Amino acid sequence: MAAANTPDLSGLEHQILTATSPLKPAREALSTTFEAHAEAFRKGADVRELVLARALSVDRILSLIWQRYPFSESEDMTLLAVGGYGRGELHPHSDIDLLILTRETLPEDWQESMMAFITLLWDLRLDIGHSVRSLEECQTAARDDVTILTNLLETRTIAGNEQLRAELVDNVYSDRVSEDRTYFIAKREEQRQRHEKYGDTEYNLEPNIKGAPGGLRDIQTIGWITKRHFGLESTADLTRFSILTEEEYQILLNGETFLWRLRYGLQLIAGRNENRLLFDHQRALAEMLGYQDEGRRLGVEMMMQDYYRTVLALAELTDVILQYYDEAILGPPEAAVIQPLNNRFQIRNDTIEAINNQVFAYAPYALLEIFVLMAQNPGIRGIRASTIRSIRAHRHLIDDAFRSDLAVTTLFMELLRTPHQLEQTLSFMKKYNVLGRYLPEFGEIIGQMQYDLFHIYTVDTHTLRVIRNMVRLRSEDGREDFPLASRLVHHLPKQELLYIAGLYHDIAKGRGGDHSELGADEVIDFCQRHHLSDRDTQLVAWLVRNHLLMSMTAQRKDISDPNIIHEFARAVPSQVHLDYLYAMTVCDISATNPKLWNTWRATLLRQLYIEAKRALRRGTEKPVNRQEWIQATQSEAREILQAQDITDEQINSVWDVMDEDYFLQDSTVDIAWQTSAIIRHGDDPDPLVMIRDTRGGPTDGYSQIVIYMKDRAALFAATTAVLEQLNLNIVDARITSGTGPYSISAYVVLDEQGQPLGNDPARKERVRERLVEELDDPEDYPDIIHRRTPRQLKHFSFPTQVTISNDTINQRTAMEVITPDRPGLLARVGRVLLSHGVRLTNAKIATLGERVEDVFFVTDENGQPLSDPTFCQRLQDDLCQQLDESQD
Repeated sequence: MAAANTPDLSGLEHQILTATSPLKPAREALSTTFEAHAEAFRKGADVRELVLARALSVDRILSLIWQRYPFSESEDMTLLAVGGYGRGELHPHSDIDLLILTRETLPEDWQESMMAFITLLWDLRLDIGHSVRSLEECQTAARDDVTILTNLLETRTIAGNEQLRAELVDNVYSDRVSEDRTYFIAKREEQRQRHEKYGDTEYNLEPNIKGAPGGLRDIQTIGWITKRHFGLESTADLTRFSILTEEEYQILLNGETFLWRLRYGLQLIAGRNENRLLFDHQRALAEMLGYQDEGRRLGVEMMMQDYYRTVLALAELTDVILQYYDEAILGPPEAAVIQPLNNRFQIRNDTIEAINNQVFAYAPYALLEIFVLMAQNPGIRGIRASTIRSIRAHRHLIDDAFRSDLAVTTLFMELLRTPHQLEQTLSFMKKYNVLGRYLPEFGEIIGQMQYDLFHIYTVDTHTLRVIRNMVRLRSEDGREDFPLASRLVHHLPKQELLYIAGLYHDIAKGRGGDHSELGADEVIDFCQRHHLSDRDTQLVAWLVRNHLLMSMTAQRKDISDPNIIHEFARAVPSQVHLDYLYAMTVCDISATNPKLWNTWRATLLRQLYIEAKRALRRGTEKPVNRQEWIQATQSEAREILQAQDITDEQINSVWDVMDEDYFLQDSTVDIAWQTSAIIRHGDDPDPLVMIRDTRGGPTDGYSQIVIYMKDRAALFAATTAVLEQLNLNIVDARITSGTGPYSISAYVVLDEQGQPLGNDPARKERVRERLVEELDDPEDYPDIIHRRTPRQLKHFSFPTQVTISNDTINQRTAMEVITPDRPGLLARVGRVLLSHGVRLTNAKIATLGERVEDVFFVTDENGQPLSDPTFCQRLQDDLCQQLDESQD
């Protein structure tokens, strides 16, 4: 790698000491030096050398400036670097913390000179923080504030009397300021709160390199506790006290070096003291660090995988060290409670430990057995540090022979069949690198991210969250959140088959090709190695191969169409397959992104499940008769209306001019509600706007807005413009026209929090009034909103894709639009359709993170599918142009 050379700045000392003002030569020297360091970093210089060189460069300037003032000759004053700068670490835009230390209070005749010195430091345009304190004031401040104490544990003399620093160190390391025990408890609690702030996970889409679990602050915390406990100057001495093995020290050193490279490059790119790996900078940083795209895998994804794997290893190491200090500083409990489990393991208080460090050597299967015992004994909080080290020392024994050992495969199946929090146990196995070795295919996805806003977890974390949801289905929380899936899961023949499918459904992500097909091949190998029957193997493989079938059908297709239901049901071999698939789909969607699972998606999946179940009972040999379906719907709705004393004549006056599709797409209750309102509305010329929340179960939680008015070409564009101005999220839209002058437009909406409008009755009324006002003349519809596109969305710009195909069965055209999400999107689509004379009959709205995948069902002005290829191409080109321009 390139060396971290510092430019030759001969003559600098003379310039700074003799110039009227040292500001110009000091700034120029720092600028030249820092630019040279930045260039060296880009060429691959050792980041550890650069970080130290930067600190020493600043030292040199500050020391020379210090010498210009009369107090520099005093034995009772010294200029100290403290905190990270005191450790000799200085990244491009890190804080430069200084302590001006005096033996007594600063003499009055030096006050003016000191202010001039401090003002000059500010004028250097460095991020300098300073304090002026006497020895006694330092001791008092450190006693009162653990953050100040921590800063004072790391000091370095820049200029002045070194003996004064030695006296400070003697004070702050003494029990007069803080007892060892008190300091450890404070730093451990500080770490706990910090981890909680970041969701107690190493995996975030935009992680904080410094503060997140496994980040630089964890390494620093270890260093601070060590220095306070042993009085060490360097974490390199951790090995001297047998706190760390040589391997562990290398993990610590290599992990810190990797995070330093990320942080150094990040601050160069951001131009500020930035520790967050924001989307704004991830691609540029990956390129700077030499990560290149390989096939379908992006360089930025590979960089982030290295990051996640690094912090996972550091988090594991932190566990070991803090456990060591827990006993070394706090001391073991007065009476350790030992509970033998078998000849290899015992519980010491609430942690499991091996009887001796050779257990895994003479019984390798114990590398899995320990986790089975944890599953079977829910009181176990974790693994004892000495046993973690023993696992690390012996996990190389997990090879092909180990994976095929009957005792081992039996243990893993026992783990899957044990009623417990399976996700927690698998997380322990992943953390200590046992799961990734036992299932190498799982090891490949550890830390693997997808560069988008839809998949907010790495593939391994998402997989374990799916398992967690599957376990939750049997709990009270699961019954509340997923009522239908919770009922079904109790009737599944074998719960472990669901877990295996969950474990393997995304196992082949990132390899290229269809991950569902590749995953099915992988899971067949797993099932055969674990001696599952052919029947069970086929079921699990089918689930993995088709794990997206139900969600894609519910979200992308018109599931009120009996032909779509029939097509889906034909792909499902049996009711058992449908039950497993529904449970898996619910758990998968809700584990992908918390914002993705909402009441509308829950309703779509439940509706698809119920209709498919009916189809399977009927038999899938022949499609449902369309006319029979319509007649049955009308008959049920008519009974509801007649019970309200509405006559057949009144009903027919509304229905006779409706398109047949209207009776395929709504529930009979909705049809009766709408028909009744239309009849009561009579000849009123104002638009009829009906709003109500769905009822009937905990998954029903969205609002329906139904508009009945004279048909207008601009109706969809106008309505969506209004709804988007009102900050409503449209998740489904449909416009039904008939032979008469009126049309019914139906929209399913949620508010900004994904809730129905019924939670705010006043707002519901404001929405109704606004729609009536604006739709009085739809051709004069309101401006499309121009809200600022959120920061994260701006970094996922890509060209709009429009695909047009004809649905010959339903005599309409399907138009799929894939484009980046942004405010006002639907209104823009509506405006383009309007300008081309295209009528909308239905829409499936799907927002997947930064990506919109909407399907619009359209016809020409005469209600026929679009048939002219030239016209379709013009429509396609116009949509792409209009939507791409709105990304700017």
